Amino acid sequence: MPVDPQVQAFLAAQEQAAIENQVPPITEQTVEMARAGYLAVAEMLGQGPDVGADDSAVPGPAGDIPVRIYRPRDGSGSPLRGVAPGAGEGAGAPSGRGDPPILVYYHGGGWVIGDLDTHDYACRELCAGAGCIVVAVDYRLAPEAQFPAAVDDSWAALQWVAANADSLGGDPDRIAVGGDSAGGNLSAVMALLARDASGPALVFQLLIYPAVDMEFARPSIDENADGYVLTKDHMIWFRGHYLRSDADHADFRASPLLAADHSGLPPALVVTAEFDPLRDEGRDYAEKLQAAGVEATLSNYEGQIHVFFQLSPILDGGRRAVDEACAALRGAFADSP
Repeated sequence: MPVDPQVQAFLAAQEQAAIENQVPPITEQTVEMARAGYLAVAEMLGQGPDVGADDSAVPGPAGDIPVRIYRPRDGSGSPLRGVAPGAGEGAGAPSGRGDPPILVYYHGGGWVIGDLDTHDYACRELCAGAGCIVVAVDYRLAPEAQFPAAVDDSWAALQWVAANADSLGGDPDRIAVGGDSAGGNLSAVMALLARDASGPALVFQLLIYPAVDMEFARPSIDENADGYVLTKDHMIWFRGHYLRSDADHADFRASPLLAADHSGLPPALVVTAEFDPLRDEGRDYAEKLQAAGVEATLSNYEGQIHVFFQLSPILDGGRRAVDEACAALRGAFADSP
Protein backbone atom coordinates (compact mmCIF):
# COMPACT_ATOMS: atom_id res chain seq x y z
CA MET A 1 0.00 0.00 0.00
CA PRO A 2 1.14 3.63 -0.33
CA VAL A 3 2.77 5.52 2.49
CA ASP A 4 0.19 6.40 5.14
CA PRO A 5 -1.11 9.99 4.70
CA GLN A 6 -0.11 10.90 8.27
CA VAL A 7 3.38 9.58 7.58
CA GLN A 8 3.52 11.55 4.32
CA ALA A 9 2.65 14.74 6.24
CA PHE A 10 5.36 14.02 8.80
CA LEU A 11 7.97 13.34 6.11
CA ALA A 12 7.05 16.55 4.28
CA ALA A 13 7.30 18.58 7.49
CA GLN A 14 10.68 17.05 8.31
CA GLU A 15 11.99 17.75 4.82
CA GLN A 16 10.79 21.35 4.94
CA ALA A 17 12.33 21.91 8.38
CA ALA A 18 15.65 20.51 7.16
CA ILE A 19 15.62 22.87 4.19
CA GLU A 20 14.66 25.94 6.23
CA ASN A 21 17.25 25.22 8.91
CA GLN A 22 19.89 24.03 6.45
CA VAL A 23 20.28 20.72 8.26
CA PRO A 24 22.57 18.31 6.38
CA PRO A 25 21.92 14.55 6.28
CA ILE A 26 23.02 12.63 9.38
CA THR A 27 25.88 11.13 7.39
CA GLU A 28 27.30 14.66 6.98
CA GLN A 29 26.74 15.70 10.59
CA THR A 30 28.97 15.35 13.58
CA VAL A 31 27.84 12.80 16.16
CA GLU A 32 26.98 15.67 18.51
CA MET A 33 24.75 17.30 15.89
CA ALA A 34 22.96 14.02 15.17
CA ARG A 35 22.31 13.44 18.87
CA ALA A 36 20.92 16.95 19.33
CA GLY A 37 18.66 16.58 16.30
CA TYR A 38 17.27 13.26 17.51
CA LEU A 39 16.50 14.76 20.89
CA ALA A 40 14.82 17.81 19.31
CA VAL A 41 12.37 15.59 17.42
CA ALA A 42 11.62 13.60 20.58
CA GLU A 43 10.95 16.75 22.58
CA MET A 44 8.22 17.71 20.12
CA LEU A 45 6.17 14.73 21.31
CA GLY A 46 5.38 16.19 24.72
CA GLN A 47 5.36 14.66 28.17
CA GLY A 48 3.57 11.37 27.76
CA PRO A 49 1.47 9.47 30.31
CA ASP A 50 1.75 10.50 33.95
CA VAL A 51 3.75 7.73 35.60
CA GLY A 52 6.39 7.80 38.29
CA ALA A 53 9.90 8.33 36.91
CA ASP A 54 13.18 8.39 38.83
CA ASP A 55 16.70 8.65 37.48
CA SER A 56 19.29 6.39 39.01
CA ALA A 57 22.37 4.37 38.05
CA VAL A 58 23.48 0.76 38.21
CA PRO A 59 27.02 -0.63 38.26
CA GLY A 60 28.53 -1.47 34.88
CA PRO A 61 31.79 -2.76 33.44
CA ALA A 62 33.12 0.76 32.80
CA GLY A 63 31.40 2.69 35.57
CA ASP A 64 27.84 3.48 36.52
CA ILE A 65 25.15 3.06 33.86
CA PRO A 66 22.38 5.70 34.01
CA VAL A 67 18.86 4.28 34.14
CA ARG A 68 15.39 5.75 34.46
CA ILE A 69 12.86 3.73 36.43
CA TYR A 70 9.19 4.20 35.54
CA ARG A 71 6.40 2.98 37.77
CA PRO A 72 2.68 2.85 36.96
CA ARG A 73 0.44 4.70 39.38
CA ASP A 74 -2.00 3.01 41.72
CA GLY A 75 -5.62 3.98 42.33
CA SER A 76 -4.57 6.90 44.55
CA GLY A 77 -2.18 8.28 41.96
CA SER A 78 0.99 7.20 43.76
CA PRO A 79 3.76 5.37 41.87
CA LEU A 80 3.23 1.65 42.30
CA ARG A 81 5.94 -0.11 44.31
CA GLY A 82 4.32 -3.49 44.75
CA VAL A 83 0.70 -4.49 45.28
CA ALA A 84 -0.93 -7.14 47.38
CA PRO A 85 -1.83 -10.39 45.62
CA GLY A 86 -5.34 -10.22 44.22
CA ALA A 87 -5.25 -6.47 43.53
CA GLY A 88 -7.32 -5.50 40.54
CA GLU A 89 -6.13 -4.20 37.19
CA GLY A 90 -6.71 -0.64 38.34
CA ALA A 91 -3.78 -1.04 40.67
CA GLY A 92 -1.45 -1.14 37.71
CA ALA A 93 -0.50 -4.81 37.81
CA PRO A 94 -2.17 -7.84 36.20
CA SER A 95 -5.02 -9.11 38.31
CA GLY A 96 -4.23 -11.81 40.84
CA ARG A 97 -0.49 -11.18 40.90
CA GLY A 98 1.77 -9.60 43.50
CA ASP A 99 4.47 -7.08 42.66
CA PRO A 100 4.32 -5.58 39.16
CA PRO A 101 6.36 -7.14 36.35
CA ILE A 102 9.42 -5.43 34.91
CA LEU A 103 10.37 -4.46 31.37
CA VAL A 104 14.05 -3.62 30.77
CA TYR A 105 14.04 -1.23 27.81
CA TYR A 106 16.89 -0.40 25.44
CA HIS A 107 16.52 2.71 23.30
CA GLY A 108 17.16 2.95 19.58
CA GLY A 109 19.43 5.31 17.69
CA GLY A 110 21.92 3.15 15.83
CA TRP A 111 24.09 2.60 18.93
CA VAL A 112 25.32 6.17 18.30
CA ILE A 113 22.46 8.54 19.19
CA GLY A 114 19.54 8.37 21.62
CA ASP A 115 19.33 8.42 25.40
CA LEU A 116 16.86 8.31 28.27
CA ASP A 117 15.20 11.52 27.10
CA THR A 118 14.71 10.58 23.44
CA HIS A 119 12.67 7.56 24.51
CA ASP A 120 10.98 8.96 27.58
CA TYR A 121 7.57 9.16 25.88
CA ALA A 122 7.70 5.56 24.62
CA CYS A 123 8.77 4.24 28.02
CA ARG A 124 5.93 6.10 29.72
CA GLU A 125 3.49 4.60 27.22
CA LEU A 126 4.74 1.07 27.89
CA CYS A 127 4.74 1.58 31.65
CA ALA A 128 1.17 2.86 31.74
CA GLY A 129 -0.21 0.58 29.04
CA ALA A 130 1.38 -2.66 30.22
CA GLY A 131 1.08 -1.92 33.94
CA CYS A 132 4.73 -2.73 34.53
CA ILE A 133 7.85 -1.15 35.92
CA VAL A 134 10.08 -0.02 33.05
CA VAL A 135 13.83 0.27 33.57
CA ALA A 136 15.27 2.27 30.66
CA VAL A 137 18.99 1.71 30.15
CA ASP A 138 21.37 4.46 28.95
CA TYR A 139 24.10 2.17 27.64
CA ARG A 140 27.38 3.59 26.33
CA LEU A 141 27.30 4.91 22.77
CA ALA A 142 29.68 4.69 19.84
CA PRO A 143 32.03 5.94 18.59
CA GLU A 144 33.27 6.81 22.08
CA ALA A 145 32.58 3.22 23.17
CA GLN A 146 32.39 0.76 20.30
CA PHE A 147 31.02 -2.78 20.17
CA PRO A 148 30.62 -4.68 22.43
CA ALA A 149 30.34 -1.84 25.00
CA ALA A 150 26.59 -1.41 24.46
CA VAL A 151 26.09 -5.16 24.84
CA ASP A 152 28.18 -5.28 28.00
CA ASP A 153 26.27 -2.40 29.59
CA SER A 154 22.92 -3.84 28.56
CA TRP A 155 23.81 -7.22 30.06
CA ALA A 156 25.08 -5.67 33.28
CA ALA A 157 21.88 -3.66 33.65
CA LEU A 158 19.69 -6.71 33.02
CA GLN A 159 21.59 -8.75 35.60
CA TRP A 160 21.28 -5.93 38.10
CA VAL A 161 17.53 -5.66 37.57
CA ALA A 162 17.10 -9.40 38.05
CA ALA A 163 19.17 -9.37 41.23
CA ASN A 164 17.43 -6.28 42.62
CA ALA A 165 13.84 -6.78 41.46
CA ASP A 166 12.61 -6.98 45.04
CA SER A 167 14.18 -3.65 45.99
CA LEU A 168 12.61 -2.12 42.87
CA GLY A 169 9.24 -3.37 44.06
CA GLY A 170 8.96 -5.65 41.05
CA ASP A 171 8.41 -9.34 40.45
CA PRO A 172 11.74 -11.15 39.83
CA ASP A 173 9.89 -13.95 38.04
CA ARG A 174 8.31 -11.67 35.43
CA ILE A 175 11.05 -9.79 33.63
CA ALA A 176 10.95 -8.93 29.92
CA VAL A 177 13.31 -7.12 27.59
CA GLY A 178 12.36 -4.74 24.82
CA GLY A 179 13.64 -2.03 22.55
CA ASP A 180 13.42 -0.36 19.16
CA SER A 181 15.88 -0.54 16.27
CA ALA A 182 19.35 -0.73 17.89
CA GLY A 183 17.49 -1.37 21.14
CA GLY A 184 15.64 -4.24 19.47
CA ASN A 185 19.03 -5.61 18.49
CA LEU A 186 20.24 -5.40 22.09
CA SER A 187 17.02 -6.96 23.39
CA ALA A 188 17.41 -9.94 21.06
CA VAL A 189 21.02 -10.31 22.17
CA MET A 190 20.00 -10.14 25.83
CA ALA A 191 17.55 -12.99 25.32
CA LEU A 192 20.30 -15.11 23.75
CA LEU A 193 22.80 -14.29 26.50
CA ALA A 194 20.27 -14.96 29.26
CA ARG A 195 19.41 -18.34 27.76
CA ASP A 196 23.07 -19.31 27.47
CA ALA A 197 23.82 -18.13 31.01
CA SER A 198 20.77 -19.97 32.41
CA GLY A 199 19.27 -16.70 33.59
CA PRO A 200 17.76 -14.25 34.10
CA ALA A 201 14.70 -16.25 33.07
CA LEU A 202 12.98 -13.81 30.73
CA VAL A 203 9.28 -14.14 29.97
CA PHE A 204 9.11 -12.01 26.80
CA GLN A 205 11.08 -10.04 24.22
CA LEU A 206 9.58 -6.98 22.53
CA LEU A 207 11.49 -6.35 19.31
CA ILE A 208 10.43 -3.16 17.54
CA TYR A 209 11.86 -2.92 14.00
CA PRO A 210 15.04 -4.59 15.26
CA ALA A 211 18.39 -4.43 13.48
CA VAL A 212 19.49 -8.06 13.61
CA ASP A 213 21.97 -8.59 10.74
CA MET A 214 24.87 -6.21 10.12
CA GLU A 215 25.33 -7.34 6.52
CA PHE A 216 22.38 -5.22 5.27
CA ALA A 217 21.86 -7.59 2.34
CA ARG A 218 18.08 -8.06 2.19
CA PRO A 219 15.78 -6.47 -0.43
CA SER A 220 14.15 -3.94 1.92
CA ILE A 221 17.45 -2.19 2.63
CA ASP A 222 17.54 -1.15 -1.06
CA GLU A 223 13.79 -0.89 -1.69
CA ASN A 224 13.53 1.62 1.17
CA ALA A 225 17.03 3.04 0.86
CA ASP A 226 15.95 6.70 0.75
CA GLY A 227 13.11 8.98 1.71
CA TYR A 228 11.69 7.30 4.80
CA VAL A 229 13.65 8.89 7.72
CA LEU A 230 16.03 5.95 8.14
CA THR A 231 18.10 5.34 5.01
CA LYS A 232 20.60 2.73 3.89
CA ASP A 233 23.36 5.32 4.16
CA HIS A 234 22.30 6.06 7.75
CA MET A 235 22.59 2.38 8.65
CA ILE A 236 26.05 2.18 7.10
CA TRP A 237 27.04 5.33 9.03
CA PHE A 238 25.75 3.88 12.30
CA ARG A 239 27.45 0.54 11.67
CA GLY A 240 30.73 2.27 10.86
CA HIS A 241 30.70 4.06 14.20
CA TYR A 242 29.54 1.06 16.23
CA LEU A 243 31.56 -1.89 14.98
CA ARG A 244 35.33 -2.15 15.24
CA SER A 245 35.80 -3.98 11.93
CA ASP A 246 33.98 -6.07 9.35
CA ALA A 247 34.80 -9.13 11.43
CA ASP A 248 32.24 -7.99 14.01
CA HIS A 249 29.41 -8.46 11.48
CA ALA A 250 29.29 -12.19 12.14
CA ASP A 251 29.35 -11.93 15.95
CA PHE A 252 25.89 -12.89 17.20
CA ARG A 253 26.12 -10.07 19.74
CA ALA A 254 26.06 -7.68 16.77
CA SER A 255 23.93 -9.80 14.43
CA PRO A 256 21.62 -11.95 16.57
CA LEU A 257 20.04 -13.40 13.43
CA LEU A 258 23.34 -15.24 12.90
CA ALA A 259 23.32 -17.00 16.28
CA ALA A 260 23.87 -20.73 15.92
CA ASP A 261 20.75 -21.63 17.86
CA HIS A 262 17.50 -19.74 18.50
CA SER A 263 15.68 -22.41 20.47
CA GLY A 264 14.73 -22.00 24.10
CA LEU A 265 14.19 -18.25 23.85
CA PRO A 266 11.28 -16.36 25.41
CA PRO A 267 8.16 -15.54 23.37
CA ALA A 268 8.53 -12.53 21.11
CA LEU A 269 6.58 -9.83 19.34
CA VAL A 270 8.49 -8.53 16.31
CA VAL A 271 7.10 -5.26 14.94
CA THR A 272 8.14 -4.16 11.45
CA ALA A 273 7.16 -1.37 9.06
CA GLU A 274 6.50 -1.65 5.32
CA PHE A 275 8.71 1.28 4.33
CA ASP A 276 11.63 0.48 6.61
CA PRO A 277 15.08 -0.62 5.41
CA LEU A 278 15.09 -3.10 8.33
CA ARG A 279 11.74 -4.69 7.45
CA ASP A 280 13.06 -7.92 5.95
CA GLU A 281 15.59 -8.73 8.65
CA GLY A 282 12.90 -8.29 11.29
CA ARG A 283 10.65 -10.67 9.36
CA ASP A 284 13.48 -13.17 8.97
CA TYR A 285 14.23 -13.02 12.69
CA ALA A 286 10.62 -13.77 13.58
CA GLU A 287 10.66 -16.70 11.15
CA LYS A 288 13.96 -17.93 12.59
CA LEU A 289 12.43 -17.91 16.08
CA GLN A 290 9.33 -19.72 14.88
CA ALA A 291 11.42 -22.38 13.10
CA ALA A 292 13.28 -22.96 16.37
CA GLY A 293 10.02 -23.58 18.23
CA VAL A 294 9.78 -20.16 19.86
CA GLU A 295 6.37 -18.52 20.15
CA ALA A 296 6.94 -15.46 17.98
CA THR A 297 4.44 -13.06 16.41
CA LEU A 298 5.38 -10.93 13.41
CA SER A 299 3.34 -7.76 13.04
CA ASN A 300 4.12 -5.74 9.91
CA TYR A 301 2.49 -2.31 9.70
CA GLU A 302 1.68 -1.36 6.13
CA GLY A 303 2.19 2.23 5.11
CA GLN A 304 4.49 2.91 8.06
CA ILE A 305 8.16 3.87 8.39
CA HIS A 306 10.99 3.33 10.83
CA VAL A 307 10.39 5.27 14.09
CA PHE A 308 6.60 5.11 13.67
CA PHE A 309 6.30 3.41 17.07
CA GLN A 310 7.94 6.40 18.76
CA LEU A 311 5.64 8.76 16.87
CA SER A 312 2.48 7.35 18.45
CA PRO A 313 1.34 10.84 19.56
CA ILE A 314 1.02 11.92 15.93
CA LEU A 315 0.62 8.68 13.94
CA ASP A 316 -2.40 6.40 14.31
CA GLY A 317 -0.26 3.51 13.12
CA GLY A 318 2.19 4.18 15.91
CA ARG A 319 -0.69 4.30 18.38
CA ARG A 320 -1.88 0.87 17.23
CA ALA A 321 1.62 -0.56 17.53
CA VAL A 322 2.04 0.76 21.07
CA ASP A 323 -1.33 -0.70 22.02
CA GLU A 324 -0.35 -4.05 20.50
CA ALA A 325 2.96 -4.03 22.37
CA CYS A 326 1.27 -3.25 25.67
CA ALA A 327 -1.31 -5.98 25.13
CA ALA A 328 1.43 -8.49 24.29
CA LEU A 329 3.37 -7.56 27.42
CA ARG A 330 0.27 -7.82 29.60
CA GLY A 331 -0.49 -11.23 28.14
CA ALA A 332 3.05 -12.49 28.63
CA PHE A 333 3.17 -11.26 32.21
CA ALA A 334 -0.23 -12.76 33.01
CA ASP A 335 0.71 -16.13 31.48
CA SER A 336 3.98 -16.42 33.38
CA PRO A 337 3.99 -19.19 36.01
